Amino acid sequence: MSRSTSRPRPRVRIAAALAVGALLLASCSQGSNTASGGDGEQVKLGMSISTLNNPFFVSLQKGAQDAAAAAGAELIVTDARDDATQQANQVQNFQTQQVQAVLINPVDSDAAGPIVSPLIAANIPVVAVDRAVNGAEVNAFVASDNVAGGKLAAEALAEAIGESGQVIVLQGVAGTTASRERGQGFEEGIAQFPDIEVVAKQPADFDRTKGLDVATNLLQAHPQAVGIFAENDEMALGAIQALGARAGGDVKVVGFDGTDDGVAAIKAGTMYASIAQQPEELGKQAVEAAVKLARGEAVEQAISVPVVVLDKDSAP
Repeated sequence: MSRSTSRPRPRVRIAAALAVGALLLASCSQGSNTASGGDGEQVKLGMSISTLNNPFFVSLQKGAQDAAAAAGAELIVTDARDDATQQANQVQNFQTQQVQAVLINPVDSDAAGPIVSPLIAANIPVVAVDRAVNGAEVNAFVASDNVAGGKLAAEALAEAIGESGQVIVLQGVAGTTASRERGQGFEEGIAQFPDIEVVAKQPADFDRTKGLDVATNLLQAHPQAVGIFAENDEMALGAIQALGARAGGDVKVVGFDGTDDGVAAIKAGTMYASIAQQPEELGKQAVEAAVKLARGEAVEQAISVPVVVLDKDSAP
């Protein structure tokens, strides 16, 4: 009887195992969520945020980091501490770190143009977040509709004070599109109520402590004021501190951003309303756009995230 030849030889078994292993590796590769550039390497992004001493931008950072993790991209985040010179240095460092796209939340929209111009010249995609870049054409701008939000704030404040009386406006950082556009929207909106008079406007730089100081001074100068619009919740919360027991009673306050502290003040009755942005969604969509650009894919140049009014009936 001859020996059976049906049993695979060792070399055949090894080759079969290698083939199966290759198929498994290919399957795993197809299932990976790692973002990669055109050369197959992991996408590396740099993000400079104007300040992380503000809950709004902390939330924006979280949304960006969550989106980067979901895409398998590396995200380097820096805090410019409201210093345009520091932001310029950070963005320059991103270029030396060979990132494939840069996200910038400008300290100053006008100063941001020269900051990102070298990136644009080097064909590194740039995504502006929340605040526009003036003087340079970025690849994408992800932002809320601040003009529409300002109009909603005017309507909310008019409703709160009965469509008549004196009001005060606390402005944000001069030179930022967020402040300009919110202010523009508020002016256009409040003009629809002829019995409301804006008696004072002054910057408080989107800062709670400055909001307290500026509101204290303006309320002393205009004791008959019955309403305050602050271009962000931090300044609104400072104004509420300045008002003390008058907040929500004699004087109504409307903020902007819909932060956790702002919502808490609405529920407590000291803030009438806040125009809620979605900072985590802003960060998320900005990173998603940056990853696509790094891969050479096209994105919309203007990406808008909706705003809504939060008051005692709609606050989460």
